[in-house]
Amino acid sequence: MTLNWDALDVSILGPACLAGLIVLSTHVPLGKQVLSRGIIFIDLAIAQIAALGVILSQFFDVDAFLVQHVSAGMEGYGVQLVAIAAALSGAGLLAFTDRRWPEFQEPLIGTLFVLAATGCLLAVSHNPEGSEHLKSLLAADILFIEYKQLIPAAILSAILLVFMWLRRDRLAGLVFYSLFAVAITVSVQLVGVYLVFASLIMPALATAGMKGKQRLAAAYVIGALGYVLGLAFSAVLDLPSGALIVWTLAACGLLAQLVPAVRRSHPAHEPVEPAVVAFVD
Repeated sequence: MTLNWDALDVSILGPACLAGLIVLSTHVPLGKQVLSRGIIFIDLAIAQIAALGVILSQFFDVDAFLVQHVSAGMEGYGVQLVAIAAALSGAGLLAFTDRRWPEFQEPLIGTLFVLAATGCLLAVSHNPEGSEHLKSLLAADILFIEYKQLIPAAILSAILLVFMWLRRDRLAGLVFYSLFAVAITVSVQLVGVYLVFASLIMPALATAGMKGKQRLAAAYVIGALGYVLGLAFSAVLDLPSGALIVWTLAACGLLAQLVPAVRRSHPAHEPVEPAVVAFVD
């Protein structure tokens, strides 16, 4: 395999790296909460629902409808509106099932994921370019991201972070699921479904033996290193960036266990953290 060192171009890797940091900004604290709730696959379900919304918006050409019947300035907003609406609908359904059948929440999340995933397959079945578009939603090549694409995502992520901090003791139920849905919708179009899951779970899982601000800081470091190394290796080795970042995130999480403060385990019978999003324990 030939190493292409010239591919380490900041103009290409810079926007992709920034996209990863934007995703991590909300996914690290949310990942900690997802682990404490025991609903590990909620991000896959919501991300897949958002992806289904993107595919359906293009299938029905929602952008063209908005431009023709609302305003020419609405071009590009149709996809976002349908994706967010789909994700919020899924969040509302999961908030209901969490109240009605909390003991079955995890299998219900899995069922919703399978329905959304197969819905995507059905929606693209008669589209010649559908398989490629679906592949990009699952494992987006973030090396093609431009800075201008990151501005809306950065602003919305900042708003979500402020909201999480202000409501850190009162963020549960429908509010939590809705916030989660918006965060996932933003990130899935930047980095794809696989990286959304990896960004949410791997840093949080790697630091599960820590508490408080140290855990948050360590998770951010692990996530950032995973993205930087994954992007660098994918450029030099000419490999798919999204898939390789998943592996470097896992590798960084494993290597972090060599640090005593990171690998320290909780006592066997320690109570589970309260079901609220918080930046500190």
